Amino acid sequence: MGACALLAASALLAGCGAAEEQLDPWGTGDVITGAGGSSASGVWTGAPGSSDGSGSGGGGWPSGKLGPPYPIVLAHGFFGFEDFAGAGYNSYFYNVKYTLAEGGEVVYTPAVDPFNSSTHRGAQLLARIEEILAVTGHEKVNLIAHSQGGLDARVVAHERPDLVASVVTVATPHQGSMIADIALQLVAHDSLQDVLDDLLNAIGAPLYDQIGNETSVFASLEQFSSPGIAEFNARYTDAPGVFYASFGGRTDRAAGGSDCKTIDTVPFVAQFDEGFDPVHPLLSLTETILDGGFGESIPNDGMVRARDTRWGRFWGCLPADHFDEIGQLFGQSPGEGNTWLYIDFYRSVIERLRQEGL
Repeated sequence: MGACALLAASALLAGCGAAEEQLDPWGTGDVITGAGGSSASGVWTGAPGSSDGSGSGGGGWPSGKLGPPYPIVLAHGFFGFEDFAGAGYNSYFYNVKYTLAEGGEVVYTPAVDPFNSSTHRGAQLLARIEEILAVTGHEKVNLIAHSQGGLDARVVAHERPDLVASVVTVATPHQGSMIADIALQLVAHDSLQDVLDDLLNAIGAPLYDQIGNETSVFASLEQFSSPGIAEFNARYTDAPGVFYASFGGRTDRAAGGSDCKTIDTVPFVAQFDEGFDPVHPLLSLTETILDGGFGESIPNDGMVRARDTRWGRFWGCLPADHFDEIGQLFGQSPGEGNTWLYIDFYRSVIERLRQEGL
């Protein structure tokens, strides 16, 4: 039963999607992508343009690089992948990249190991960002990240703050997740953990176009655990000069309460403060666990409590579960009676970053 519970937790933390291949924004058909630390293929090496919304034009920035508006990098969470079973139609941030690109934004969706610590994944993400900046000619990127991707983004910002303008996280377990603590208790023996890691790698090989040789679901879960996240937060402190903001999620028709209150209200979240979200059936068990049981209601998105998602400026709670936040499954609506739209949310986040001069 423990193994089944752990595999279920792994799938649920995923957000169920693929990190897309990113064609270069100038339409050459070249790709900046990568998983498991792989190199990008077909990196575009032409001069960046200044008339397509990708930058301020050549020459105007002291470093010789292009200044704001900076490119957007969407960082996927736990279980994120590049090409699921060769299908090529499902992406982690479902259709977000293409919709934003239609509005003139330059957006990249690099892939990192589906299962690993954020120290490992963050190093992979940093390598992708260096490639992206070499392509676009910009000085920095804006990182918008979901779930574990937010921890990866913090690693990048800590290690190379000169390359990061902002880190905006959505449902990231900055203070850990009870689900990880429970999963690790269910499968406490090291030998069983090794067997499950091997099993997930064996299952993952035909489902992922690439998978890291050192992929480990337990490295992720241990990082999300109470002791693991304390160690992570002590090591990866915020970098001066980087803008940090965060969002939580709430579902099961729960109101936000004090856990969702913010002194820095943004209209595109505040307008949904009275809205409710029906929990996805796949998240109902974990939502109930996080909710606190009878007599208590702790807002959460089915995987992470809202109180644990705060980092930097807290911009409030979305009426969405862990799947809804990225348009999963397959772009379906967040549920009956819920008018919140994930595509509009990501547009609004970018508009807010532009208002901040990023």
